[in-house]
Amino acid sequence: MSLLNPYRADLIATLGEATATPYFIYRLRDAMLAHPTGRRILRLRPRISSKTLSIPALRALPENSVGRAYVSWLDREGVSPDTRSPVRYIDDEECAYVMQRYRECHDFYHALTGLPTVREGEVALKAFEFANTLIPMTGLSMLAVATLKPAERRRFFSVYMPWAVKNGVRSKEIINVFWEEELERDVDDLRRELGIEQPPDLREIRKREREEKKRLKEMRANGF
Repeated sequence: MSLLNPYRADLIATLGEATATPYFIYRLRDAMLAHPTGRRILRLRPRISSKTLSIPALRALPENSVGRAYVSWLDREGVSPDTRSPVRYIDDEECAYVMQRYRECHDFYHALTGLPTVREGEVALKAFEFANTLIPMTGLSMLAVATLKPAERRRFFSVYMPWAVKNGVRSKEIINVFWEEELERDVDDLRRELGIEQPPDLREIRKREREEKKRLKEMRANGF
């Protein structure tokens, strides 16, 4: 059902928890324990929501800051940080928090890469997340590529899949980013530190395609 309707966040959340245990969520937790910032995140257990982040304050940050990039992405996509489901099916308390942290940081991954929430963008981001985190749900979500239009599938395999594998494998573990402490930092500087290159702007590509289709339609209607 998650593949048929990738906008059912509750089903995707359940799939993520059911497939993360017993091994993969422990691997991600151990990656945090092996990193000083990851250990601090596990100790403090911060949460990301509109109650812990001041959205108006983020909008007032410099244009190329991490916080501004994040809130601009939220505004552009019409997304709220309060939509992430609570973890229900992971018994280990620490591992449950790791999954919750991954879930609540997802929109920061979107902002960092610039990928939109359209199905094509979500599949590309899930490919990146799988290469970086090895959470099975992110890999399984890539099966949704079968539901894309032919041109979108070709673009995924020729452009976004290679980008996702290259950047997901070589970049640092993104679960260890303490986003709340990086909000005023230059977003390009953070990308360089993590080893992440932005992919081609998918929204701009889709916009150009729509404009080209509209132009060709008007030409046919005028007899050209």
